[in-house]
Amino acid sequence: MYDRILVATDGSADANRAATHALEQAERHGAELHALFVVDTDRYAEPALSSTELDTTEIEDWGGEQLDEIVDRGEQLGLTVTTRCCHGKPYVEIINYADEVDADLIVLGYHGHSHTETEQIGSVTDRVVQNAGRPVLIAT
Repeated sequence: MYDRILVATDGSADANRAATHALEQAERHGAELHALFVVDTDRYAEPALSSTELDTTEIEDWGGEQLDEIVDRGEQLGLTVTTRCCHGKPYVEIINYADEVDADLIVLGYHGHSHTETEQIGSVTDRVVQNAGRPVLIAT
């Protein structure tokens, strides 16, 4: 049913659950798995000054660690995971990457790090659901 699955992570607990679901679906369907981390340029300005550049580099490194963890988990299941770390508005980058790889499914956490623990869906997840034009599985 699924040939290409995209999971986006920000390292939050819900994103980690989303990664678990994405790995399970990829294994079940023999699908390609793509994992994405977006450095949110609304939260972390593009580097122009040394302190900003350091903050951005730290976020990129941390995002790379999150992606490496998904790759490691995929390898344990015999899956190859393609990763990308980029800069931009997370919901825009998620949708653009899903379009680029022609993902059959996007898997996201209910909310991420920037959202307080409430019953309301996170803004990135909400915007992806509203605009992706493809199935989105939301992990809670």
